[in-house]
Parts: sequence; structure tokens; C-alpha cells
Amino acid sequence: MSNIVEKKRFVVSKGLVGKNQVIDVTFKNGNTVTYNHDKVFEILKDKLESMNCWEKYKSYTSSNSLPVIVRDKEII
Repeated sequence: MSNIVEKKRFVVSKGLVGKNQVIDVTFKNGNTVTYNHDKVFEILKDKLESMNCWEKYKSYTSSNSLPVIVRDKEII
């Protein structure tokens, strides 16, 4: 059984933390990226917890690209 979900934007959500979800994103420009939600969450955790969107919506999204901080990291 596959644990990969396809999305049209990068997303980190409190509801997905701990589920070891793999997400395959196709951005508006056609670039694709596959990442493990929990690995990305651990990298972004401190930054996310200080963001208004995380506090209000319990998620962070980007429809154009990966956050700079995770671009050179092992995220699969």
C-alpha cells in the first residue's frame, strides 16, 4: 500500500505530524518535489511555531516552491 499523497502545493500541517506521510507536490511552474512531512516538520518546527498561520490555521503552505531552509536537506 502506498503512503504517497499528491498535492498542488507544499504543506506542513499539525494534523499530519506523526503520520510519516510522504507528499508529492507539483508546483504551478511544473516543478515536482517529494518530501516526508515529518522530516520537513522537524526542520521547520521552531520557525512554524512563531508564525501566525501556524497558530491560527495549524498549517503552512506554499504554492510556488519549497521553503529555502529545506531545499538542501534530506527530506525523503
